[in-house]
Amino acid sequence: MIDLNSAPELKSLEPQLNQFFDLAKTKIAAIDAEYDDAKGSPVFTVEGKYTTRGWTEWTEGFRYGISVLHFDATGDEESLASGRKRTVSKMANHVSHIGVHDHGFNNLSTYGNLRRLMLEGRIPENEWERNFYELAIKVSGAVQAARWTNRQGGGFIHSFNGPHSLFVDTIRSCRILMVAHRLGHVLMGEGDKPINLLDRALQHIESTAKYSVFYGEGRDSYDERGRTTHEAIFNTKDGAYRCPNSQQGYTGFSTWTRGQSWAIVGFAEELELLKEFSDEELAEFGGREAIESMMLKGATATADHCIENTPVCGIPYWDTGAPKLHLLGDYMDRPADPYNAYEPVDSSAAAISAQGMFRLGKYFEAKGDTANAEKYTKAGIKMASSLFSEPYLSTDPKHHGLILHSIYHEPNGWDHKPEAGKAARGESSMWGDYHAMELAVYLQRLIQNKPYYTFWA
Repeated sequence: MIDLNSAPELKSLEPQLNQFFDLAKTKIAAIDAEYDDAKGSPVFTVEGKYTTRGWTEWTEGFRYGISVLHFDATGDEESLASGRKRTVSKMANHVSHIGVHDHGFNNLSTYGNLRRLMLEGRIPENEWERNFYELAIKVSGAVQAARWTNRQGGGFIHSFNGPHSLFVDTIRSCRILMVAHRLGHVLMGEGDKPINLLDRALQHIESTAKYSVFYGEGRDSYDERGRTTHEAIFNTKDGAYRCPNSQQGYTGFSTWTRGQSWAIVGFAEELELLKEFSDEELAEFGGREAIESMMLKGATATADHCIENTPVCGIPYWDTGAPKLHLLGDYMDRPADPYNAYEPVDSSAAAISAQGMFRLGKYFEAKGDTANAEKYTKAGIKMASSLFSEPYLSTDPKHHGLILHSIYHEPNGWDHKPEAGKAARGESSMWGDYHAMELAVYLQRLIQNKPYYTFWA
């Protein structure tokens, strides 16, 4: 498990963050100069250069979001200009994209971050520019909410696999519904029926908590508290739940660690948002106590499972049930080895999970629960201290990536393997780099006592 006792002080990470921001400047400029936009969105690196992999264009907003967040951390105007210009020229299709579940990734990383910076006074106030960002967020939230499947007792935003498919990833797209709702927007349905975006977001979070997360309550033979499944399958004829499944993990009965990471951060940041709603507003959706209890149960279960099933350094292997892990011996009792011959690590899962750990720690700190606050904060610090150090920090200026040893799709064999017959390693992903940047900005603000970073501004 993660060695919480060896977690350094948060303040000690500041030099690592500064090095990370310095490296990011070079790499943002290199991608802008060298990447061929005609090939589609950059997804992951092959031999250090970003390339594409057609599935959906779910990573494009991360690219421009990295530039915007780099400005957030450093005040670098060239990074801001790059992210802002490309958001305007490239992102409109993502706002109206009816075929994906990734709106909370693409559009809050771009339009959302730019709006937040304006509200914080980091970029000049311009009413029409802010209206532009807010219109994009409103439309994106409504389009995402329209991707809806009714299940027995609730509903969910279905994945690009079809109306039967609930992905654990999609909990993070609920952010776009939440912000659009807070901006006063609704989804207009047949007969001009207004559909409440908060209601749909909360229903989706509940579906994720109920069907994507396990609690050790005997649901099936592999029911282990905090385990997650990538995909939950439903019968769309009657809305009945059928079974767990996985697209990017090893099986539906093991834990794909990046999927779990989306749950950790998704539950944690939505818990933070709950305090912004009045009791009256939450009453019609079951009430604050029931909603908070559901989210907290999912957050703590997934975070605890992550801590208990990740090597001491805080960097997980790509799946807790990966079939060759046993060949590594006592791999849980030593730092993860990205250069091993059998199973890859996934640094992107750590980049995502770490932010969730910090946010969950802050939640418990506000509640006066110092034991849990310390546990989750130390887990986040341990993950971050490993991520922002070699061999995970990409210090080679010729390598496009920021964080090395990220994995996209191990079952499909999409990731580059520098040595035949050995595990994939040495490459970066756009989501891993973005979430490392988001984590770095979050931590910089904590260390320097700057305004707390939230997705809803």
